[in-house]
Amino acid sequence: MFYRCFSKQNNRKQALLAGNENFKVIKLRIHLTCLFFCLKEKSQDCMYLQYCKVCQSYKAPRSHHCRKCNRCVMKMDHHCPWINNCCGYQNHASFTLFLLLAPLGCIHASFIFVMTMYTQLYNRISFGWSSVKIDMSAAKRDPRPIIPFGLSAFAASLFALGLALGTTIAVGMLFIIQMKVILTNKTSIESWIEEKAKDRIQYYQTGETFIFPYDMGSKWKNFKQVFTWSGIPEGDGLDWPVRDGCHQYSLTIEQLKQKADKRVRSVRYRAVEDYSGVCCPVTKGVKTFFTTPCTEEPRIALSKGDLILATRGLKHWMYGEKILDSAADGMKQLFSLFLLKNHKSIL
Repeated sequence: MFYRCFSKQNNRKQALLAGNENFKVIKLRIHLTCLFFCLKEKSQDCMYLQYCKVCQSYKAPRSHHCRKCNRCVMKMDHHCPWINNCCGYQNHASFTLFLLLAPLGCIHASFIFVMTMYTQLYNRISFGWSSVKIDMSAAKRDPRPIIPFGLSAFAASLFALGLALGTTIAVGMLFIIQMKVILTNKTSIESWIEEKAKDRIQYYQTGETFIFPYDMGSKWKNFKQVFTWSGIPEGDGLDWPVRDGCHQYSLTIEQLKQKADKRVRSVRYRAVEDYSGVCCPVTKGVKTFFTTPCTEEPRIALSKGDLILATRGLKHWMYGEKILDSAADGMKQLFSLFLLKNHKSIL
């Protein structure tokens, strides 16, 4: 069961939106369909949907672009490096079952390790007031067959027990986090979007109320949106059932508002030193080296005089986009971390 869930969410092609040079066959099929059936873009789609500059296409609701996969993923939750794939529309249930079965397997292995060490050492060790004595001849007096169990086997079992317990705790916490977002019919990204929506409304005092459109109001209904008896998720990954008072573009409209607010509050910086974009810049000083954020975001390689549009930041680092000169390169603006100490703000 564990292998089935792992292979299912790892080997199955993730629900992707075609774009860039990938999936040429799919793009040709879409082109021929539009050519013969004269399909036109809806004005609402152009107005309320986000546009991906990398894939050069509009994002479907709940879709996000993955820098690792270099394409947009339907109902993207996150990119998991352990399965080398995105967790999204098609494999969300399989990934969650994988997070459940991995700790259960480790608990089973931990029980085997503990019972093995207990069985092997129980008749050999006697605890006194001042010393511990090991009787290696006790195994000969025990009629039960005992597997040879030396010091190396004991050390390996103890090490494996530690790994099993650590995996149980770490992956078990991830399972709890996933179940929390599933029972509200959200993804990890959408939970972050909802938090930013509340902060935006509170900051500007607009008086509006943001209601997450995909929460069906019942944990069981939300659960059935991800888990089905057939293993195939409901819907097509493009149109989603929404609660009363909401529509298909409720979340995308809020995302557009947040992006517009980010552009308004962004600040331009100019680089005053060269930066290679390495993760731990030793040449920039000891303080900079030890204040490097522990994140997977790539760093922007900069040259002296480059312009950066900063959107948010930490104490020593900021998130931003490198402003490129040519219009073609502008389609692939880099959004990542850059060193705050090596840049100068220009308003």
